Amino acid sequence: MTSATQSAFAPWSISVPVTLALFLAAWVYLRGWLRLRSRIPNVISAWQLASFMNGMFAVWIVLGSPLRAFHHELLSFHMVDHVLLMAVAPPLLLLGSPFRSFVHGLPRWFGCDGLAGFLRRSPVQRMGRVLGHPMFCWLAAAVALIAWHIPGAFELGMRSEAWHEFEYACFFLAGLLFWWPVIRPWPNAAREPRWSIVLYLFFATLPCDALSAFLTFCDRVVYPFYLSGHRHFGISPLQDQESAGALMWVCVTFVYLLPAVVITTQLLSTPSAFDANPVRGDLPQVTARRLAGPDLVVHRPDALSES
Repeated sequence: MTSATQSAFAPWSISVPVTLALFLAAWVYLRGWLRLRSRIPNVISAWQLASFMNGMFAVWIVLGSPLRAFHHELLSFHMVDHVLLMAVAPPLLLLGSPFRSFVHGLPRWFGCDGLAGFLRRSPVQRMGRVLGHPMFCWLAAAVALIAWHIPGAFELGMRSEAWHEFEYACFFLAGLLFWWPVIRPWPNAAREPRWSIVLYLFFATLPCDALSAFLTFCDRVVYPFYLSGHRHFGISPLQDQESAGALMWVCVTFVYLLPAVVITTQLLSTPSAFDANPVRGDLPQVTARRLAGPDLVVHRPDALSES
């Protein structure tokens, strides 16, 4: 085992600040989830909780785990980071209906009274409609993917820690934007029919396929930074690049194919699937309707109770 490998798995190689920050976010989410479950059972299901926690774990693998030491050693590991940040962690987090849990997990003055009120403001909702438009989301993901894989930008990120962190932030935010029209969490102001999301996912594979094919079949090392790296597992820089391209090609294709199949199945099974939203992430609010008496209040199943 090389010295780089040994140092990567040393206990102190775990990023303590990142680990604590992610742990705190997970604790706030869990606190809000338990509060909601005690008031309205199944408003956020157990599988959604598991989805969010797995999304947090995927982020930790990239930013806080010992494996982050290999980012500068192998392009294959670097490509795993990109896939996790853009195609794995964002959908898992959004499927967990995070806004509901966070609003109820935070102190009331900041969550239900402050953050929830801020998110209900008209300017914020108008901005949400713009940022959540499929065309904007598609372009944001495509631009982030292609721009940061241009050799000059890639080399800048590899040689500067600040630019590397900015690069990863771009990937993660672009991933959240990309999956927003697919999962449709709050604020869900989408008016597009669900069948259009199948085309959205299909066209999203094209930039990834082009980049993956270029890396896989190029007969030279595209990123000179990896020419001076260590030789892990007996892999040459060109073989490492080919593996990275193939990995992104296969992983992204399957990740995008899965929701496309689910949506297509919904469309074929029921006419109402055009507007179906498997995970409603609407902003927490109280919605009640009085029936047959002043003291009988029935809450809609999709409504939330203020904490």
